[in-house]
Amino acid sequence: MSEKSPARLRLETPLETRFRIDWDAEALARSSERVARFLGTGRYLAMQTVLVVVWILINVFVVALRWDPYPFILLNLAFSTQAAYAAPLILLAQNRQDNRDRVALEEDRSRATQTKADTEFLARELAALRIAVGEVATRDYLRRELEEMKEVLDRIDAAASPDRAHDINKTSKARRKKTSGQKQGGDPIPPQPTDP
Repeated sequence: MSEKSPARLRLETPLETRFRIDWDAEALARSSERVARFLGTGRYLAMQTVLVVVWILINVFVVALRWDPYPFILLNLAFSTQAAYAAPLILLAQNRQDNRDRVALEEDRSRATQTKADTEFLARELAALRIAVGEVATRDYLRRELEEMKEVLDRIDAAASPDRAHDINKTSKARRKKTSGQKQGGDPIPPQPTDP
């Protein structure tokens, strides 16, 4: 058989509509939101009330202009039509607001998660700094260690020359008394002169 013609291929696929209407859904949603906002204002309610009162007064008292007699069927039809259009517009506006609220909630949630992670990171860093500061030698600690080392060296030197042992013991006892009586973080103890 012969090959399929391009027209035949087109018959096998569904056709799009010939009358294609391009409309912007976002623009329609924005305009419907504006209408829904207007329907919820006191200004609209006052205008509608004035219209209904004038309608009823004309149809009851002005016989020559009576176009909708007493049961006011035309007025009821107008209100029904308005309600039929107002309800979907209000629902559309609520759906758009729900979408905005959902996006804002997700942004708030991600921001809260990021803030929590940052706070936990800072807490860990502060704990690490506290531990590191706890391991740092303070000035008083170093002073005490150096004095103890000096005393040990003096004892070694005294052991090498026994005649100086008596003088070194006196100076080390005086130095201990001053160290125990001095406040923490005070001025450093001046070195005591030793006899050569």
